[in-house]
Amino acid sequence: MQMSLLQPPTIRMGLLLIVISFVGICQSADSQRPPNIIFILADDLGFNDVGFRGSAQIPTPNIDALAYSGVILNRYYVNPICTPSRSALMTGKYPIHTGMQHTVLYAAEPRGLPLDLKILPQYLNDLGYTSHIAGKWHLGHWKKVYTPLYRGFSSHIGFWSGHHDYNDHTAVEHGYWGLDMRNGTDVAYNLHGQPTTDVITKHSLNVIASHNATKGPLFLYVAHAAVHSGNPYNPLPANDDIVSKLSHITKYKRRKYAGLVMEMDDSVGKIVAQLQKYHMLENSIIVFSTDNGGPVEGFNSNFASNFPLRGTKNTLWEGGVLGAALVWSPRLTKLPRLAEQTMHISDWLPTLVEAAGGKQALGNFSAAILDGMSLWSALVNDSISPRKSILHNIDNIWGSSAITVDEWKLVNGTNYNGAWDGWYGMSELRHPSDYNWDQVTKCVTGQAIQKLKMLPSRADQIRLRRAATLTCQNDNRGAVCNPLISPCLFHLAKDPCEKNNLAKQYPKVLELLLKELQLANATAVPPSNKPDDPRGNPRLWNYTWTNFGDYSDSKNNIITNSPIVLQNCI
Repeated sequence: MQMSLLQPPTIRMGLLLIVISFVGICQSADSQRPPNIIFILADDLGFNDVGFRGSAQIPTPNIDALAYSGVILNRYYVNPICTPSRSALMTGKYPIHTGMQHTVLYAAEPRGLPLDLKILPQYLNDLGYTSHIAGKWHLGHWKKVYTPLYRGFSSHIGFWSGHHDYNDHTAVEHGYWGLDMRNGTDVAYNLHGQPTTDVITKHSLNVIASHNATKGPLFLYVAHAAVHSGNPYNPLPANDDIVSKLSHITKYKRRKYAGLVMEMDDSVGKIVAQLQKYHMLENSIIVFSTDNGGPVEGFNSNFASNFPLRGTKNTLWEGGVLGAALVWSPRLTKLPRLAEQTMHISDWLPTLVEAAGGKQALGNFSAAILDGMSLWSALVNDSISPRKSILHNIDNIWGSSAITVDEWKLVNGTNYNGAWDGWYGMSELRHPSDYNWDQVTKCVTGQAIQKLKMLPSRADQIRLRRAATLTCQNDNRGAVCNPLISPCLFHLAKDPCEKNNLAKQYPKVLELLLKELQLANATAVPPSNKPDDPRGNPRLWNYTWTNFGDYSDSKNNIITNSPIVLQNCI
């Protein structure tokens, strides 16, 4: 096996063979009780759309309060679009190793996250956890065995596909239209008209309230629909009362997007308050993350901002892959801080399993083929990250790939023929003095954290926010970058906005990173994408998106033994 010249052999960018030797939680004997884990995943949230990263336009006091009293992840990367990112989170693997690397999983596709892969809730269940999901799945539903209740979760209220309308819960995709809201495996007709963010929040609160701590800790995966756009007829259905309070935002669609962000922030506050009410907060790990970069104005009928980063959702520029994220827990030390540890979304699986005390409970389980690395010790103690490189993606169908090694990033090819390779969202800036610091203290999350004596002083909050605010210099020493013509090389430490292509100045670095991509590509499995199956048409299933692969007639492709009443079958 050929080794990388940029990394030690134990951190190969190919198929990483990682021996998971969980070392337990770095706490005293009195705090060995496994923590509750609450993972809150925003959908399509822009880097510039949360206050703790420097934005003063959209109020996010509850999320900010967690950030200011925890750890802001400054070098945290996600995949550029929904399904690949969620697959990495659940499996601890790069999408090139699960077949999920090309675009998203569509609702009528007969495929899902491979069933032979053990995923995060199953690892945690082995440690005595009870796992629940509220919200979006988007990892396969064409057969029931691909859906959450068959992949380690005890309950699920939410939707199976990639998006839907926040109020009527129907999803429009590829000319098909149908209801997509589930309670377990049952169609949740009774939730019609209840806003999706409220549905997700209510289930999360019920899970917390009903959790029996004597039977073990809780893993709650809160996968918001917000702030993904809905159906074309009403893509940003924010609450009118909230939107009316955002008159300082001049563009109306941006105002509606902001309303969805605020509703999600309110949900975060309610979840934190519920954890406090049931005496679970002091023994919890809370992660807040976006699944990918934000879709900027005009992209997917949405209006996110990643400024000052380059690019948008579904591109490999920093605006598509550098995620807004934080981790909060009383188990962390040296708080608050801006964490410079390099981290990828695939790292959460080994990180959280180690935090849960994985070594003893996993017993004879000695090794797993993972791309993710445990950063739990590095995050707890603010020590050096074991991760030195990140494969952002390799998509051989679209001809795009990118990799970061240490401070260098290579972009080779791009998506959309370069149409979304610019810088967007400067109009979404406000002066830092417009930020409302009082809201951080007065919001329900701020109040809860103050009771734990973990909310830092205003001066420390200001210092942390200033450090987390990304700025870019107008330095044009590098050549213009056109990755459709030749690979581009960026020194991210000095050029996080990817303005200066240094490929010609550093040909040896360019050569080494291209070799890294080649080595990684040699380990890739083929993309699992399939054409839409006509059996998935919701018209055949009372206009619901369903597990159509469980019921089929091979002759007519019409369902014959389904318990669901058929309408208009031709």
